[in-house]
Amino acid sequence: MTLSTAPPPAVAAGTGRTARRTLVLSVAAAVLVLLCLVSLAVGSRSIPLDAVVRALWDPAHPAVDAETEAIVRGTRAMRTLVAVLTGAALGLAGAVMQGLTRNPLADPGLLGVSAGAAFGTVVAAGLLGLTGLLGSIWFAFGGALAAAVAVYLLGSRGRGGASPVKLALAGVAVTALLDSLTSGIALTDPEALDRYRYWSAGSLTGHDGATLARVAPFLAAGALLALSIAPALDSIALGDDVATSLGRRLGAVRMRAALAVTLLTGASVAVTGPIVFVGLVVPHLLRSLIGPGHRWLLPGSMLVAPGVLLAADILGRVVARPQEIDVSLVAAFLGGPFFIALVRRRRMAGL
Repeated sequence: MTLSTAPPPAVAAGTGRTARRTLVLSVAAAVLVLLCLVSLAVGSRSIPLDAVVRALWDPAHPAVDAETEAIVRGTRAMRTLVAVLTGAALGLAGAVMQGLTRNPLADPGLLGVSAGAAFGTVVAAGLLGLTGLLGSIWFAFGGALAAAVAVYLLGSRGRGGASPVKLALAGVAVTALLDSLTSGIALTDPEALDRYRYWSAGSLTGHDGATLARVAPFLAAGALLALSIAPALDSIALGDDVATSLGRRLGAVRMRAALAVTLLTGASVAVTGPIVFVGLVVPHLLRSLIGPGHRWLLPGSMLVAPGVLLAADILGRVVARPQEIDVSLVAAFLGGPFFIALVRRRRMAGL
């Protein structure tokens, strides 16, 4: 009698899924590296990729002139790094919010979190005179957390509790209120108005290494918190009762998730201003490729979201050359149709 050496179907299927997920994330990482190089090369002055590589790794090379080195290693390198960090933060925050609320429309921009962070920053600058990043970022965190709580409470009222449409409508209402308050405060103080105009544009430019060094610990802490709750989010996807029966402490998980989203979104908005739809689009795109498991979805969002943000930034530099279109406008232009298609495809109840 011959014994079969073929693995069981379930094992083979699991191995195939793992291989597919590994391939998708490897391709995403390679594309991100390529987009980083393109971001360093494209702008009002185009620089060949070989010159970009030389400027990065061998700036003393005779073929690298001072202007090329200043553009690549100075302005564009910092702009690219800001896009990578904030894109990863927004993508991760969106994936956590969607998993926690089981709401396919969850996004830091759509659910008022970004507006809350911007409001907190303007309050710090316009009412308290705190113009430094380290002073205002705490108000950004507070505004983001307060907005998230307000949206959840408003979206949970009434029969049936929280639903995707109710949360989305609550997010629109809270965002509109916070935007009006932010505008009112900004108009009373010229310095606050200048900062508000910068944030509302959603720009990746105008930053230096000191700025990123200040926000990096907050982004790292938020990312670690988010990644640590990936198994719990998989349990929550099965329903609160099932998650509780599996030993998940839902209150603790929700608190950690709220803190992670607050840190990720607050730090990102404090640096770049509100950028919407990145956290909405990326998790949906990844679920169609690697499935809904958060152990893969969360790190995948950290790889794909920076690529999406970089692609939007590069497109904004190219279509209006020698001028530029702010990345937030390009992201909204690309993400708006996706949002509409998502709502229509799901035919959400109560709309």
